[in-house]
Amino acid sequence: MPTRRQALGLALAAGLAPSVVRAQATQTWRPDRPIRLIVPFAPGGSNDIVGRIVAEAAGQVLGQPIVVENRAGAGSVIGAEHVARAAPDGTTVLINSSHSTVPAIVARVPYRTVEDFVGVAVAGFSPHVLVASARLPAQTAQELVALLKANPGRYNLATAGIGSGVHVAAELFRSTTRVEIEPVHYRGGGPSVAALVAGEAQVGTPTMASSIGQVRGGGLRALAVLAEQRSPALPDVPSAPEAGLPALIHEEFFPILAPAGTPAPVLAALGAAFREAIGQSAPKLVEMAGVSPRAGFETPEQVMALVREGVDRYTAILRAAGVQPE
Repeated sequence: MPTRRQALGLALAAGLAPSVVRAQATQTWRPDRPIRLIVPFAPGGSNDIVGRIVAEAAGQVLGQPIVVENRAGAGSVIGAEHVARAAPDGTTVLINSSHSTVPAIVARVPYRTVEDFVGVAVAGFSPHVLVASARLPAQTAQELVALLKANPGRYNLATAGIGSGVHVAAELFRSTTRVEIEPVHYRGGGPSVAALVAGEAQVGTPTMASSIGQVRGGGLRALAVLAEQRSPALPDVPSAPEAGLPALIHEEFFPILAPAGTPAPVLAALGAAFREAIGQSAPKLVEMAGVSPRAGFETPEQVMALVREGVDRYTAILRAAGVQPE
């Protein structure tokens, strides 16, 4: 039989065990090494810009640097697949505004768009912009449409790659205006905007983040913001309805995702850190990228619901434009 002291020790241990378990369960996860934020596009595009803004602040919250790593190719598929196959330990995450468009464009996606990922946060929303090379004579959206219709097949339409949100916006522009213009797919938003500035391509529907600097500097002519209302980031640029293109409404969102199977405490810590970073960085996101954070994406389920809705919407837009997966 145990002694009185042993019995007291066992009783105390039994009484303390639940509280110890509770303390362990509620203990906040913290990374023990740097986190990689995968941007599946070349530097200079909207995901790269937004990712770098929020990564710095989120890293400060978590106590470890968040390193942005560009893995461009195949319209974001290469970078997204890398994250889908990464260890679900919280040290590899993805930011990809094209995540929901890929299934509508790519016939054999090497991962499951929804099932192989879990939501962390949403960095914000931003409308695309209809832009023209400064060398084109068109000063308004209607003048651009008239120019393209008078010269079918003569001009190029730059996208950020097959399956990118810019590609979706480009196809929406072609289908709603019925112009004949050849899409040219670049390896990201930065290269596509550079091609427009150089005159290699003449028309584009880039993200506001990747083009706002060139628009403000005069390298590109913004003809319409693809939204119902004007953007505070470009207040002098008409909205799509004001520009005479009421059906040309398209905005991107920036989901931050982790590999499926990431433990709940890790997701909770990552989500809290990124949401805090997004809130702190809101003025910078608006000013530098035309990206506006929104509430309502506080749980992994809410983030993934937005991704699912995006898959349905973008697929419908591209099928209506006659685009089939390749």
